[in-house]
Amino acid sequence: MKKFINRPENVVEEMLQGLSVLSPGLVRLSGHKVMLRTDTEQIRDLQVAVISGEGSGHEPAQAGYVGAGMLSAAVAGEVFTSPSSDSIFAAIKAVSGKPGALLVVKNYTGDRQNFGLAAEMARAEGISSKW
Repeated sequence: MKKFINRPENVVEEMLQGLSVLSPGLVRLSGHKVMLRTDTEQIRDLQVAVISGEGSGHEPAQAGYVGAGMLSAAVAGEVFTSPSSDSIFAAIKAVSGKPGALLVVKNYTGDRQNFGLAAEMARAEGISSKW
């Protein structure tokens, strides 16, 4: 046996479900492949939100760094595929308050493109975001 995967097309969804069950400090953003801190509502206006993400395939990668003193949210794409700009934008809206958001982006073309587009969408709605 090489892997513990039920079905390749469900691997990201099942990973996120498992993380939300095993990590009491994480909660899933409904409708998106996004993991958030459970205390988001209490801290959103007290600090800059820090958001990162990338394609899945190196789990728990980004979601493993969500928590106090670390990421505010992690956005997962499909295996070796950048997360969608819609999911990134949803994460920005979910965790960003008055101080805004900092997007941590790796140097993969798809990540740069989709995070950049999401940052533009956020700025258009008045949310300060830098990447």
